[in-house]
Amino acid sequence: MRDSQDQLPNPSHSESRLFEAALDASSNGVVITDNLLPDQPIIYCNRAFEQLTGYDRDEIIGHNCRFLQSGDRDQDARSEIREAIENGKNCQVEIRNYKKNGEMIWNELMISPVTNNEGQITHFIGIQNDVSRRKAAETELAKEKEYLEERVVERTRDLELSEAYQASIIETIRESLVVLDKEMKVLSVNEHFCKFFKLKSKEIIGQVLFSIGDNGQWDIPELKDLLLKILPHNNPFEGFELENEFPRIGRKLLVLNARQVMLKGKYQERILLAIEDITERREIEQRKEDFISIASHEMKTPLTSIKGNIQLLERKAQRNNDSEYMVGFTKAAKSIERLERLIDDLLDVSKIQSGKIEFHFTDFQFDDLVTEAVSGVQAATQTHKLNITGSSNTEIAGDYGRLEQVLINLLNNAVKYSPSADEVKIHISRVSDYVKVAITDSGVGIHQRDHKRIFERFYRAEQITEKFPGVGIGLYVSSQIIKEHKGTLWVESEEGKGSVFNFTIPIKKK
Repeated sequence: MRDSQDQLPNPSHSESRLFEAALDASSNGVVITDNLLPDQPIIYCNRAFEQLTGYDRDEIIGHNCRFLQSGDRDQDARSEIREAIENGKNCQVEIRNYKKNGEMIWNELMISPVTNNEGQITHFIGIQNDVSRRKAAETELAKEKEYLEERVVERTRDLELSEAYQASIIETIRESLVVLDKEMKVLSVNEHFCKFFKLKSKEIIGQVLFSIGDNGQWDIPELKDLLLKILPHNNPFEGFELENEFPRIGRKLLVLNARQVMLKGKYQERILLAIEDITERREIEQRKEDFISIASHEMKTPLTSIKGNIQLLERKAQRNNDSEYMVGFTKAAKSIERLERLIDDLLDVSKIQSGKIEFHFTDFQFDDLVTEAVSGVQAATQTHKLNITGSSNTEIAGDYGRLEQVLINLLNNAVKYSPSADEVKIHISRVSDYVKVAITDSGVGIHQRDHKRIFERFYRAEQITEKFPGVGIGLYVSSQIIKEHKGTLWVESEEGKGSVFNFTIPIKKK
């Protein structure tokens, strides 16, 4: 298969560098999609597009542009774009896109087709601008009168209820809350703070935070850096973990969230510090990880013995030509193989969590890896035909065994979750400086809300849990392996309409 880059004009090296420099200097987001590859994947994006979306280049290349709409698919603009691409026409629309952090932006998009000498459309170029401010201004102007009237009513009500309401909220929250001034003196604390740290409010109010308690228990360098150096440049600051010994309550693992208090859109000389105790939660997680590791290792030895004895009995049945026992031993051997894979996955989870998983990188032809993995799964699958299309003709550097593990897991899932189908499609392609694999099934599909969570450890979608057995670790392990290879793994699916699992791996640099 031709490299998609070969279908573009072939300027000289200096012209190419000048062209890329010009695009990267542009304040407009620019993407190029390959119209000759399935699903028109993105093969180029400039820096402005990365800044516009919040995604890095390796998270963009290989995706169809629709991933920017997240779950917001019912937009008239999408139909206009689809019609323009189908007819090979220019198009200009305003569409709602979503950044990596979930923030919605209004995007002014202009797309234009690119044709070759034969008049065939090979690519589309998209020019993108963030017009969120303009849209916001238009909306603001339209609603200004209504807003001002509502604001007067709200302001009057807020002034009457604010103090009592806020005090009730603060005392109800089951986290320790502290309000500090710019000198780090404590202005107020809630009751939970006093109970948790076994302090009285009169011991705290008016004191510098770093000096309260016994033996300078709050004189912590990491906390000082958070409040004095990090917070002013990263407001708000969340998820700061701190482990410390407190004389009255012992050693605790805390999560700190801090923000400067805002009033009328301006930062005031006040800091709100929220403190959550996660000591017990982390201990439970650690005990669970230890149990998984120990249990997996302990199961390995007896399973090996069982497997060996089953093989001996199976060979004996073959010699005696006892077909009934041979069928039973064959089924038992398959069950043992499934259990071995589960134990191996559990061990991988344990190694990933402890940072001890090993990778051995070598150079190999990517297409050979995919072919071998498909052949292995096909040999064990009687119900589905696994069809490979496309090629990359590319060498990559990676851990052959680990990437084969990913492919086998995705292929087995495609077969498992499409019981009423008889085919699984595997497409290989080269997209810019990445290889891409897309595995398509016609199975039960996955709800939009579960698209990211299915790659979490032990997470299983509700509709899948009800019908199919499993523990929810295969996709987690696969995603971690792909991350280690600097690639991206994602799913495109609708409930009841099957799924497409895609991953990209960077091509070896020469």
